[in-house]
Amino acid sequence: MTTLTLLVEYRPTPVGQMLILTDEDGRLRAVDWEDYQPRMHELLGHHYGRQGYALRDRGAPSEARRRLDAYLEGELPAIDDLQVATAGTAFQRDVWRELRRIPVGQTISYSELAQRIGRPKAVRAVGLANGANPVSIVVPCHRVIGANASLTGYGGGLHRKVWLLEHEGVRLASRASGRQPGLF
Repeated sequence: MTTLTLLVEYRPTPVGQMLILTDEDGRLRAVDWEDYQPRMHELLGHHYGRQGYALRDRGAPSEARRRLDAYLEGELPAIDDLQVATAGTAFQRDVWRELRRIPVGQTISYSELAQRIGRPKAVRAVGLANGANPVSIVVPCHRVIGANASLTGYGGGLHRKVWLLEHEGVRLASRASGRQPGLF
């Protein structure tokens, strides 16, 4: 079994240190937060096997890092066509593909996301696939909210979801209270 080498870059942001993982071909494999590294390793283990990947520090900044820098500096479309490579099931990849179609500055509900992929009764499964997304921000799982417009869980913490949505120009009716409301 071949071990996938993932090159790690660190990027400070207003909401904490971001981790950017690319493969040796420059494809983005994961974006997460330094304080959520155990979650990131759990997701990577599900995708590639616990021993199926190895991390190395990256030397020069990757294209993914440069594009994320531009996004964080206000050039929001900079990540729109960034190449990503993920494992995951066919269903998860369908959900993640549809997430990329949500325009900057807009949000949708889990129910609407399920309808968009042609699986209107799979709302819970869509929520689980959303939570298993290893490429946050670029595959914008933060743009999915509860049916009642409440902020729901985000793998990097609700404070980051609030920041990302506000950074993208979404007007939030109320700030996240730290409570994790229902998805549906």
